[in-house]
Amino acid sequence: MTQIATVEQILDSGHAEISVPRKSACGHDCEECAGCGVTGAAVHAKALNPIGALPGQKVVVESSTKKMLRIVALVYLIPVALFFLGYLAAMAVTASVAVQYTAAAAGFILGILGAISYDRRLRARGGLSFTIVRLF
Repeated sequence: MTQIATVEQILDSGHAEISVPRKSACGHDCEECAGCGVTGAAVHAKALNPIGALPGQKVVVESSTKKMLRIVALVYLIPVALFFLGYLAAMAVTASVAVQYTAAAAGFILGILGAISYDRRLRARGGLSFTIVRLF
């Protein structure tokens, strides 16, 4: 996956801190949808700097698509799947709608907690790895 980033500072001879604008599904066209209050925040990350980019330069960075897809699946798909799994499992056991909804909510919360746990482990290991491939 390639993205455009800005080099914020040089960390050492082979690494730089970059600022990557956070992308969202809405595109932040606030005039069209009355606005959600979210601004285009940037994510700061450490990147391999084999081209010797300098602070202030716009660069093209590349990250592992496989790792990114794993994160997307964990954050979006697993909680929804556990929601339906909890609901269907409770439906097979009891006819009580309250129990079914509770099991569905518990499954969803379990999925979210798994995503938070994975995020913390990923950050402890250095997060997503970016490589600066060329100047923009």
